[in-house]
Amino acid sequence: MLIDSEEPIEDIEATWTHLANRDRWEKPANAQDQQVLLMTTCMETWIVADRTALSRHYSNGFQENALPSLENLESRSRDNVQDALIHATRNCTNKYSKGKRSFEVLAKVSPAVLKEKLPSFVRFLRILSEKC
Repeated sequence: MLIDSEEPIEDIEATWTHLANRDRWEKPANAQDQQVLLMTTCMETWIVADRTALSRHYSNGFQENALPSLENLESRSRDNVQDALIHATRNCTNKYSKGKRSFEVLAKVSPAVLKEKLPSFVRFLRILSEKC
């Protein structure tokens, strides 16, 4: 299951603990932490991590300096990341919004870049490679 964590995570390996504490989800019998893959804190974190993909996708009017620092990006709140992305693209003809546009830009991000910037993405790749 791949979902947004919605908030920063104390321990990226303890996914069910995070879901229980934040969302009051009950861990199903026999479920394992490796069965939960989290986009920390949200899908937009993955998008914001790849500045090259963003620049190519949005080009004219894109304001990269409005985005949060790449340092400890996964420690930022969902609202901080989403609001910054909306602000950075507000002058673009294809400004960021959830839905079709969000998935269009997500499809352009580089897994190699995400691997460099996001510990939760490294976990995501590790678990997928172990299972495949």
